Amino acid sequence: MTRTDPPPATTAEDPGSSVVAKLSTLDRFLAVWILIAMAVGLGLGRLVPGMNDALAAVEIGGISLPIALGLLIMMYPVLAKVRYDKLDAVTGDKRLMISSLVINWVVGPAVMFALAWIFLPDLPEYRTGLIIVGLARCIAMVIIWNDLACGDREAGAVLVALNSVFQVLAFGLLGWFYLDLLPGWLGLGDGSRLDISMWEIALNVVIFLGIPLIAGFLTRRIGEQRMGRESYEAKVLPKIGPWALYGLLFTIVVLFALQGKTITSQPLDVARIALPLLVYFAVMWFGSFALGKAIGLPYARSATLAFTAAGNNFELAIAVAIATFGVTSGQALSGVVGPLIEVPVLIGLVYVSLAWRNRFAPPVPAAGPEGKLS
Repeated sequence: MTRTDPPPATTAEDPGSSVVAKLSTLDRFLAVWILIAMAVGLGLGRLVPGMNDALAAVEIGGISLPIALGLLIMMYPVLAKVRYDKLDAVTGDKRLMISSLVINWVVGPAVMFALAWIFLPDLPEYRTGLIIVGLARCIAMVIIWNDLACGDREAGAVLVALNSVFQVLAFGLLGWFYLDLLPGWLGLGDGSRLDISMWEIALNVVIFLGIPLIAGFLTRRIGEQRMGRESYEAKVLPKIGPWALYGLLFTIVVLFALQGKTITSQPLDVARIALPLLVYFAVMWFGSFALGKAIGLPYARSATLAFTAAGNNFELAIAVAIATFGVTSGQALSGVVGPLIEVPVLIGLVYVSLAWRNRFAPPVPAAGPEGKLS
């Protein structure tokens, strides 16, 4: 993105107004561009004959190539901004690391499981799809939300990498627990089983995180060696930054074009799936943001904690649902509705986050790693 990291406000001005004013024109009207991209995608999927089938056919190993392309373009510029020499300061923050692990892999799946059963007790297919969404922790789009909210880029990179490792190791186990074992223990009837291998999850992680992470790291490393850090940040980053937005909008158009007909033809089902998702995003984001402030994290890391907790890996969730239950299944529809709700809600929370920035004490310059990096 092309945002400018603003200094902490020191006056009684409208909270967040100075922050938003310092965003680039592209970033400031991102909500508008996203809504337009969603509408274009839905329109293409609904009005152009065979559009969704043509897009769905362009895949390898169950991974949509157009979506993969969009995500790679989206993540690369942000990961090229990360100060990789500062990552050790993040990994040493035990409050952040432990909080993120607990929220993402204990609290998040449990909250989604509870909400799915509360809101959809009579719709087992949609309920199972929502639980799968809750198990797929975010490793891609959260990079964008965190950067727009002036979160800690280095902390975001570390937490995303941490989620990726746990996703490979824990996704299948948690799927068995929440879809098969726990419903039986609670007397909720027969559960469902996920038919996905650790290799498939690992491949998802490698493509959607590994490739852009390596590309971003090499770009930064080579750029700083040849140009120096100041010149690299002044000349290279402004040129590649806007491509994160272009990749995001392209991904949204493709994603909604793929499922435009399904979404628009079942509005009542979409509404029922959307309600627990809205509650989930609110609970996870506000709860994590408040926790960050309560345990003494600075604003940048509290925002990062909140967005990594609230976001989900929709690509993995959709892929698992389709591979296990079929492309026309209710489980797949729940996965598709996920980003339909997540995208506008989390972009709205970016503005909420910026507005609350003044509630945090300014970072102490001597703290170094705790402050926001330029």
